[in-house]
Amino acid sequence: MTRLRKQEFLERLKMSIPSLGERSLGEATEQELYYGIAQIVNEEIKQDWQQTEASYAKKKPKQVYYLSMEFLIGRMLEANLLNCGLLEVTKEALEEMDHCLDQILVIENDAALGNGGLGRLAACFLDSLASLGYAGHGLGIRYCYGLFKQRVIQGHQVELPDDWLSMPYAWEVQKPEEQVLVRFGGEVSMHARTDGSLEIELRNTEDVLAVPYDVPIVGYENNVVNSLRLWSAESAGGEEECSRTFYRDLENEQSIKQISGYLYPDDSEEEGKQLRLKQQYFLVSASVQEIIRTFRRLHQKPLSKMPEKVAIQINDTHPTLTIPELMRILMDEEGYGWEEAWSVTTKLVAYTNHTTLAEALETWPVALVKKLLPRIYQIIHEVNERFCQWLWFNHPSKRDQIPQMAVIADGQVHMARLAIVGSLSVNGVARIHTDILKKEEMNDFYRLFPERFNNKTNGITHRRWLLQINPALASLISDVIGAAWVKRPSQLISLLRYSKDQPFLEEVSSVKQANKQKLANDVYNQTGVMIDSQSIFDVQIKRLHEYKRQLLNIFHVMHLFNELKDNPRLELTPRTFLFAAKAAPSYYIAKEIIHLINKVASVVNHDPDTKEKLKVVFLENYNISLAEKLIPAADISEQISTASKEASGTGNMKMMMNGAITLGTLDGANIEILDLVGHANMFTFGLTSEEVLDYYRNGGYSAKDLYQTDDRLRRILDQLNDGVFGLERLSFKDLYYQVLYQNDPYFVLKDFDAYIETHELIEQRYKDKWNWLTMSVNNTAYSGRFSSDRTIKEYAAEIWGIKPL
Repeated sequence: MTRLRKQEFLERLKMSIPSLGERSLGEATEQELYYGIAQIVNEEIKQDWQQTEASYAKKKPKQVYYLSMEFLIGRMLEANLLNCGLLEVTKEALEEMDHCLDQILVIENDAALGNGGLGRLAACFLDSLASLGYAGHGLGIRYCYGLFKQRVIQGHQVELPDDWLSMPYAWEVQKPEEQVLVRFGGEVSMHARTDGSLEIELRNTEDVLAVPYDVPIVGYENNVVNSLRLWSAESAGGEEECSRTFYRDLENEQSIKQISGYLYPDDSEEEGKQLRLKQQYFLVSASVQEIIRTFRRLHQKPLSKMPEKVAIQINDTHPTLTIPELMRILMDEEGYGWEEAWSVTTKLVAYTNHTTLAEALETWPVALVKKLLPRIYQIIHEVNERFCQWLWFNHPSKRDQIPQMAVIADGQVHMARLAIVGSLSVNGVARIHTDILKKEEMNDFYRLFPERFNNKTNGITHRRWLLQINPALASLISDVIGAAWVKRPSQLISLLRYSKDQPFLEEVSSVKQANKQKLANDVYNQTGVMIDSQSIFDVQIKRLHEYKRQLLNIFHVMHLFNELKDNPRLELTPRTFLFAAKAAPSYYIAKEIIHLINKVASVVNHDPDTKEKLKVVFLENYNISLAEKLIPAADISEQISTASKEASGTGNMKMMMNGAITLGTLDGANIEILDLVGHANMFTFGLTSEEVLDYYRNGGYSAKDLYQTDDRLRRILDQLNDGVFGLERLSFKDLYYQVLYQNDPYFVLKDFDAYIETHELIEQRYKDKWNWLTMSVNNTAYSGRFSSDRTIKEYAAEIWGIKPL
């Protein structure tokens, strides 16, 4: 990409804003400047994008396609400026016009294409694929409204549409000429051909157009541009037909648009279940058709050769219908027999598992799949029959396990089982998670297919999560160890030699303090709550779920409040507890926890005995842009999930990379962080995975016993039941009953004592400024291990069989 000088940039910027008319650039609005800068970046990207595609056409490398229901890419302007080498000249040009880049960046809406770690991981992977020079692309859905925009009203979460496309999205390129047809419902008819084979035909289907929008994924200063292809659902009906049945077709069109309307529609009712399944098949069918079309265009080989040039990674179970869809196309449209089609499919598809939670291992009612996807169901049924027969005849010792291994069982299609049976690889996302899959959740399958199971510990792109969001720290790092770490993040380990260098530590402290003050200003502007930037910033940011235990965190706050009310002169280092999270709209208990956090905050932040020592802030509408503000300012990274429940986590890696100290259970990637940094640089507490799993298997845990024997817990729980801090209007009886009468399923009470004790240790360690700063630098130094560059290299070498150009 060309390196623009400031004057050339300003000239091009003026040409990129035709609405200026006779006005000068200095008179341009921030929105005009945003779109003008984006146009310059797109012009720079376009040439490299075309050259990248031409290179793939010429060199014909094996390409990987990453299918995911989520791609949480955040705002793209700053990332694209950084990767194109235009960030500094843009800042200089804007400063000359008395504009600040930060004010321009906020014009862009966060792309509402994901919710949590699953989608952010996918975005990091795309960044690493491009930055490392691999031929790798994302395939997802272009949601009009994403999950939802969260507002907090009187302490309650309220869901509003996230109309992120209300302004033109600067980075997408519509490709209507590459649209494909996706078919739902209908009847399957079979006719015998003269050669004895069957001709399969689908009739009377509901047809939907999948229209692609491509978003460029720009590699870091390497001239590589890959694609994220997002599919939008549109009506396939013609104008003449619509004019005859206007109202019916208008209703049908609205139904079709819902397919790419919202991320994860509420599936507590039948209609929501059907829409979710439609979304999954829509993504899969459109994507598989595109993959096959691209293979044919580039290679002119029979589809039986696809595994030599194509790898497909499915991100969790949502895209599992890739397997039967590939089978359908190979058999019904290409004339392959079952065995050959199965051989091709099982060499193409690899499956990443992200959970040990039973409710997250998707199942679909047989009746729904039959109705919505009749031919796909027939293929799944045949997969199940053949697999069960194979078990029966080839593995007699497994006969008793067939009911819990069958793809179709108890009237449900089990997607994780289908993914395992139909994939070449099954990977977990942290060492302990993979071990649990092998030993517990998927042990029957592991014993059957041990060669398929492997671990690929998650990673994050250090370019976004350190270089971009924390430029002062990144610059300081480059000053002492050089800038090579930007392309080789493992070189961050060189920071260890400076971990006790006081002048360097003083500079690190200044950077952290400036980040904390900036966040404090943002919090005040957003909420009106004034927080002390000198206090300990204790941060828990992640999806709201009981196993992530935001409840344990707020119980700790309630405990501190109770102690301060009993003894207002209690010596306590001032703390600011920062929460941000969305709860699924139908997840009542999760929404009650949000309500509790906000109501506790309303009391704690205004009580004269506590407001100088404790502050609690719940920041609404958690997204990438908010995370980018919180992470550089964090002192404590709360990673307190019930051991064995968190597959990996990536927030732990992001905050570690920015110098926060992890407070965590021995769960997910926390264990691998601990292996690197050691107990001297991390705080751990609570039950181990083995202990948790033993309680689940054998019982022996009583929440009521702890309630009876621990005065602190009894006081907190009674406050939930009778009214928080004695205020009857703030009672949370459902949380009280959930913990006590559902026997505390996520061991909040069991880990409470160890959690409180560890927080007291944190307070003592924080008082030793130089030791705390040493811990901070050590965490950043070891964080290079958790770059997604390392993760992608492992996928590429061990699963996909691809090499960088």
